[in-house]
Amino acid sequence: MTVPLIELNDGRTIPQLGFGVFKVDPDEAERVVSDALEVGYRHIDTAAVYGNEVGVGRAIEKSGIPREELFITTKLWNSDQGTQSAFDAIDLSLEKLGLDYVDLYLIHWPRPDLDRYVETWLAMEQIRDDGKSRSIGVSNFHRPHLERIIAESGTVPAVDQVELHPAFQQRELRAFAEPLGIRTEAWGPLGQGKYDLFSEQAVQDAADAHGVTPAQVVIRWHLQRGIIVFPKTTSRDRMATNFAVFGFELSDAELAAIDALDRGLRVGSDPDTATF
Repeated sequence: MTVPLIELNDGRTIPQLGFGVFKVDPDEAERVVSDALEVGYRHIDTAAVYGNEVGVGRAIEKSGIPREELFITTKLWNSDQGTQSAFDAIDLSLEKLGLDYVDLYLIHWPRPDLDRYVETWLAMEQIRDDGKSRSIGVSNFHRPHLERIIAESGTVPAVDQVELHPAFQQRELRAFAEPLGIRTEAWGPLGQGKYDLFSEQAVQDAADAHGVTPAQVVIRWHLQRGIIVFPKTTSRDRMATNFAVFGFELSDAELAAIDALDRGLRVGSDPDTATF
């Protein structure tokens, strides 16, 4: 099963379907990521604040998969924003992961109240130039945050990882980002269980029509809308099910019906006001 590759604005590519480890217990991370790699995932998304980079690294090491066949993302936490602290943070993440470089390094949140995300973005450029991350991007950045770092650095982020699911589709942000070549990644792509997404008629009808699960329908919707997606689960069976989304295709009518579920329902924190 071949996962499509999405081209980034720096000329590199990223597997469109990956595996996320948000809230995966550090003691479970090695087993969970090992299962994901055995299922076929080659794109793993972690973060310093998740506390599980060591387990992710152990799974990578034990997998025997050549490094060039893997795409590994981690993220700079808010308390490490700034120049030297960002340099120290990537070094610590690489040490925990047991890697010489990551494929993508992200500023986890803009934290506009701190007003250090521009300085941090300039440090991210140096991290990339030093070869410690192949690509750099951001997470949870709104349009004003993106406009500011681009204006003050001249570097356009490769991706913006944001909350995105059928009830919260981020259309205005995507419409701004896509012409600049900023690829959109979805976190919480299945709504994090915070609303009854799988009982929505549009999702149920498509699942019945294709003989697949509601989760497979939603993942397939993300893929067909050009979004990079990495559902999270600790169950190997669900990992396999979530990965088996390339044997069917949603029709234009099915896509439109899921598009119509958008109601601006943010279930996570607002980047403009988040202060953790």
